Amino acid sequence: MNVFVQLWKSLYSPKDIARFRFQGIGKTIGYVFLLTLLSILPTFYYVSSSLTEGIRTTSALLNNELPSFSIENGELHSEAAAPIHIDQGGFTIIFDSTGTVTKEEVERFPNAVALLKHEAVLVASHQAQHYSYATFPDIKITDQDVRAFITDLESLLPVLIPLFGLVLYVLACAGKFISVCIFAFFGLILAGVLDKTLRYRHTWVMSAYAITLSTVFFTVMETVQAVVPYGALIHWFVSLVVLFLAVKEVPSAKREI
Repeated sequence: MNVFVQLWKSLYSPKDIARFRFQGIGKTIGYVFLLTLLSILPTFYYVSSSLTEGIRTTSALLNNELPSFSIENGELHSEAAAPIHIDQGGFTIIFDSTGTVTKEEVERFPNAVALLKHEAVLVASHQAQHYSYATFPDIKITDQDVRAFITDLESLLPVLIPLFGLVLYVLACAGKFISVCIFAFFGLILAGVLDKTLRYRHTWVMSAYAITLSTVFFTVMETVQAVVPYGALIHWFVSLVVLFLAVKEVPSAKREI
């Protein structure tokens, strides 16, 4: 059966998931790789787009709209008497040497770059990264240094973005395989409770397909940039329910005798 047909049937048919249990492990591993690839595409697109736009916007603003500044002894210094907020089509630049703006306020923006009193904050698709100036206590950094760094970073984007995608995919694959292995143990427990004759390799294959519905749902939510509360709990609950229904579809041990 075509892998995309299997993906489609895994969205609604526990009976087909039960039938997949005799499939070879190699094909199932390939399915998990494909499912993981599809699941990270929205995240990769939004984060890489936000990073690219943020670097280019920051470069333009450093040259045109932000005052001269320096970072010394773990603090940002400038002649600006008040925080500066600049909105560039959904991407926010914040400059605050007064200590008025907090990192929590910056994290409320979907995409932002902030130079605060004691740290820099980068937010891409609601994912925040913090960089404390105290990491370099004996180094003085000026706006000219930052401009040069941003220029170098912009020139490295063709390398950094694919590298980011590779790292994201490897980590996502590791997480997906670990979750499938855990679900497979739950599958053995369910098989015992429901009096089904299943081995670990069977429940592992079934688990790989049982996570499809939840994975596709969260991929769609990520595509439309919708935040789902308690996402991890929902993922585990839905996947376990699908796995339970699939195990029920397996002929019982008594009927097989």
